[in-house]
Amino acid sequence: MDLKLTTATGKASSKSITLSDDVFGRDFNEALVHQVVTAYQAGGRAGTRAHKNRSAVSGGGAKPFAQKGTGRARAGTTRGPIWRTGGKTFAAVPKDWSQKVNRKMYRGAIKSILSELLRQERLVVVDKFDTAAPKTKEVADKLSKMGVDSGLIIT
Repeated sequence: MDLKLTTATGKASSKSITLSDDVFGRDFNEALVHQVVTAYQAGGRAGTRAHKNRSAVSGGGAKPFAQKGTGRARAGTTRGPIWRTGGKTFAAVPKDWSQKVNRKMYRGAIKSILSELLRQERLVVVDKFDTAAPKTKEVADKLSKMGVDSGLIIT
């Protein structure tokens, strides 16, 4: 599969490159892309919620009052969930939300996305993209001359 190159000014170049059908000739696998994107987003979750259960609350080592003779219900600690300063019954614990994605699945999703971008003519290969200095303003000017308002630059 051949793809025409684009110059830095946005015009079509006379040169073209041959793209591998293994990467750019795939069908779009929506389920696979969804799984990889979901795993990526899940990996960004903090999972830092936490409460103290009865074993994590400080204190409560000594028996609060005698077993018999007080008229109250027996108690062995003041840190149980029914006490005011006690722990939470089913306390929230930190959770790791990350999901494992196999290497072949990840690569397959990337190839599927690149193939779909090429099919929708949203993939542009620039012949030469040089700037005098690594400045955002220069890169933004070049992109606006090419007619690109947003995109991902891969070098």
